[in-house]
Amino acid sequence: MKLGAVSALAMMMATGGALAKSDIVVAMQLEPPHLDPTGGAAGAIDSVLYSNVFEGLTRFAADGSIIPGLAREWEISEDGLTYTFNLAEGVMFHDGTAMDAEDVKFSLDRARAEDSANAQKALFAGIEEVEVVDPTTVRVTLSEPDGNFLFNMAWGDAVIVAPESIENIKQQPVGTGAFKFANWVQGDNITLERNPDYWGTPAQLDNVTFKFISDPTAAFAAVMAEDVDVFTAFPAPENLPQFEADPRFEVIVGNTEGETILSTNNKMPPLDNVTVRKAIAHAINRQEIIDGAMFGLGTPIGTHFAPHHPDYVDLTGNSQYDPELAKELLAEAGFADGFTTTLKLPPPSYARRGGEIVASQLRAVGIETEISNLEWAQWLEQVFTGKDYGLTIVSHTEPMDINIYARPDYYFQYDNPDFQALMDELTRTTDPEARSALLKKAQTIISEDYVNGYLFQLATPTVAKAGVRGMWKDAPTQAVDLTGVYWEE
Repeated sequence: MKLGAVSALAMMMATGGALAKSDIVVAMQLEPPHLDPTGGAAGAIDSVLYSNVFEGLTRFAADGSIIPGLAREWEISEDGLTYTFNLAEGVMFHDGTAMDAEDVKFSLDRARAEDSANAQKALFAGIEEVEVVDPTTVRVTLSEPDGNFLFNMAWGDAVIVAPESIENIKQQPVGTGAFKFANWVQGDNITLERNPDYWGTPAQLDNVTFKFISDPTAAFAAVMAEDVDVFTAFPAPENLPQFEADPRFEVIVGNTEGETILSTNNKMPPLDNVTVRKAIAHAINRQEIIDGAMFGLGTPIGTHFAPHHPDYVDLTGNSQYDPELAKELLAEAGFADGFTTTLKLPPPSYARRGGEIVASQLRAVGIETEISNLEWAQWLEQVFTGKDYGLTIVSHTEPMDINIYARPDYYFQYDNPDFQALMDELTRTTDPEARSALLKKAQTIISEDYVNGYLFQLATPTVAKAGVRGMWKDAPTQAVDLTGVYWEE
């Protein structure tokens, strides 16, 4: 009897049964600078922690729809000003403390406070008051109707945190999700473990390791050697055909919310001149960038809006590739001999590879760029926070984020009162047709103001071992949601 049991166990392990497939190693290119999704702009924070460790009142589903999170249901007053959320019962934080309405109030009040470090503080600007009705009921009152409020509450910046654990959240995150934080070896990996006391549908994996591999060559080697089980947003698209031909792997190519832009400092001369920005836009050959940097993966865009969205307007014609026109515009602006500016590039392949191509295209019309390759923390400090740059390339992967153009203090420093008024009107509007018209107008304004050079919508290729199931194909938000992932043998 004992021999048979041992033999059965040995057979299960030898054939890769469930006992041997409870862990997963997921590789990604960027490492988070810290682990507080409510206190930083880096998308890598949400990539690791969204839904896995932290949860909000609502959340994004794999198809981008908004579904219940910690709030299982809600009621909206007739005037659209009051949202009453009914919370899930029996929810515990990973440190054993109870999650209740007081924690929701703490989280929302903290996010909207005057000294808030939340990178998306604008999401909470319309909140007038947060009231605790009882331990499982929260009432949120808005200063005016907001058709985006439930959408806003699904962002990673709006997850629920607790005052008991907030002091060390950047290094020891404590959430309510299906996984809890285990360890962080900075420069290498973050590990999560299954939360045995999870209030919802439990995770099927016992342990998760997020491995950080920034170099595309090393990424290819790690996948081929099967050192990792999944590589999300695989950084070397030229290798995808090789993986597709290998039965050990599956390649999943999806869409993202990532508008990849040649971001422009609108307050730095001569980039503060719209004619100069228009010249830059016409100097850019989008398809050459897509082919050269992304090996054909990507959709050209002419504004800051996802092409798969039903309200998208194709405005690529406003900035078609025309180097001779670019030279004429530069001469008109007083720069017939061109000028020099900086081009500061973060680590992703689309930026580093795309930057070399953009620099060559700009040089052809007389604009010289001083390229600096920055690590992610440096980019956040110099470009995003310090605004010390002329040009940069980055993908804005936050969903439906055209409203960032209404923030004059945002890093590209676009200040247009008419656009700001339009966004205010959009916030107050709940009628779908009216909202659609306003979104189309917004896209047109920023395209015709040439705020940035609009390059392409980022695709997201995932390479996974055969047998991995439940990975998101598309990326409706910055997340590697592993709560529904499992191994199929």
